[in-house]
Amino acid sequence: MATEPLIFDLSSPGRVGFSLPEVDMDEAPQLDARYLRGELDLPEVSEIDMTRHFTRLSQKNYSIDTGFYPLGSCTMKYNPKVHEDVAIMPGFAHIHPYQPEESVQGALQVQYELQNMLAQISGMDTVTLQPAAGAQGEFTGILMIRAHHKARGDNNRDIIIVPDSAHVTNPATAAAAGFKMVSLKSGADGNMDLATLEANLSDRVAGIMLTVPSTLGLFEPNILKISEMVHKAGALMYGDGANLNALVGHLRTGDLGFDVMHINLHKTFTTPHGGGGPGSGPVACKSLLADFLPGPIVVKEGENYTLRQPAKSIGRVKNFWATSGCTFERTLI
Repeated sequence: MATEPLIFDLSSPGRVGFSLPEVDMDEAPQLDARYLRGELDLPEVSEIDMTRHFTRLSQKNYSIDTGFYPLGSCTMKYNPKVHEDVAIMPGFAHIHPYQPEESVQGALQVQYELQNMLAQISGMDTVTLQPAAGAQGEFTGILMIRAHHKARGDNNRDIIIVPDSAHVTNPATAAAAGFKMVSLKSGADGNMDLATLEANLSDRVAGIMLTVPSTLGLFEPNILKISEMVHKAGALMYGDGANLNALVGHLRTGDLGFDVMHINLHKTFTTPHGGGGPGSGPVACKSLLADFLPGPIVVKEGENYTLRQPAKSIGRVKNFWATSGCTFERTLI
């Protein structure tokens, strides 16, 4: 692909890329000179040159208009464009996060209902919509596990176990959260070897990260036993929701013993993900971790919806309402 020049390289003195209508009203008084900026060093290009330049730049992104979306183990490869139409409905696209809560009750209701839907689907107790992608959801979940142990005074737990069949971002997540990552080799059948797991469980293990089905496409037959062993050691179960599409409607991840998981809305529920974004990675958890969720989350008080920060929250992981366009369309489609 040819290298696209900078727009400044396309600039020629005197070229104009826009025209404004004649002023049909009295001009406003001149601002005080101290508030005026100097001349801006902007490129001078024609309208057609500007349009072609940014169109060519946009085509450097991968999209469903130009090819099959190639990202890794994503289980949903086509996202209908009608979802984009929902996201730009005026009631969603034209609101602002600084508006008073009473003026955006409909938008808050949509997010509240999605939180509840995802909790029911996953078999968890509560959900945050804050994380902007699956990888950020992973990071959020592991930070919650760390906060849970520290709140109990259990500061010795510095290890996260990650099987070699896990989603590829898991080791990076564990390291980024400040843990030592221990990788477990799969057994001959591609699933976790229980003896190997037993040998690596100790009072230093904070949790284990599992993808069900795994990146190998296998359903872990000993998942309930694994959960029992991990919990007996005082550690927690993290579920990677990358392949949730294979489970939803058949079983709930929380019923398998997982304490916290992220959900990739762009995979299982077809929110847009062309060109690498936008993404949305809500995190669902059991009640023992609910106080550590990042916020704000939407709660219902009487007939009204409002935003609240959980009591021991790890803090925000995204500005304002997070990737709200994805959550709005996912609830309504």
